[in-house]
Amino acid sequence: MAGYNRVVMVGNLTRDPEYKQLASGQAVCRLGLASNRQFKNRQTGAMQQEVCYVDIDVWGPQAETCRQYLSKGRPVLVEGRLKFDTWQDPQGGTRSKHSIAADRVVFLSSPAAEGAFEGAGMGAEDGMDSAIAAPSYTTQNTQEFAKIEQAIAAKKQVVKKVVPAKEKDGVGLPEFKDEPPFEDELPF
Repeated sequence: MAGYNRVVMVGNLTRDPEYKQLASGQAVCRLGLASNRQFKNRQTGAMQQEVCYVDIDVWGPQAETCRQYLSKGRPVLVEGRLKFDTWQDPQGGTRSKHSIAADRVVFLSSPAAEGAFEGAGMGAEDGMDSAIAAPSYTTQNTQEFAKIEQAIAAKKQVVKKVVPAKEKDGVGLPEFKDEPPFEDELPF
């Protein structure tokens, strides 16, 4: 029987990334992730909080990106597979733990975005979750977006010409003139 091993976790980094370059030239970055779960205790009615700590191994070019842009406290989404590690401790005992071999790491917010919301009077106390905070926009970004929207609106004005209907198998079908695709004038 075939197995299926897939893990998706969202949480905050518990420490700065630990980056290593192996003798083979392969890059690896180890992250520590804490994921919170809040629930109501049915017996007491009090809210309880449970934290799950997991180590994550990121390989290749993505490891270098994680080393460069991530730091302690940063929220991330990790997608990968669960693996079971075993090793011998210095006293000779066998130790083991589960960790995640990441296929994908998504950075959920940036320090600049968090600062922008705090400066605007919107923070965690106002119910704004920093993990879904929108990036701060500058005047230059707004102008770029306006140019893009104008180009898209101009493209929507393009109308394909319809050639008179031809009969095929006794049914009148419209024929569309086949034209090459229009060239994008978008700045990206």
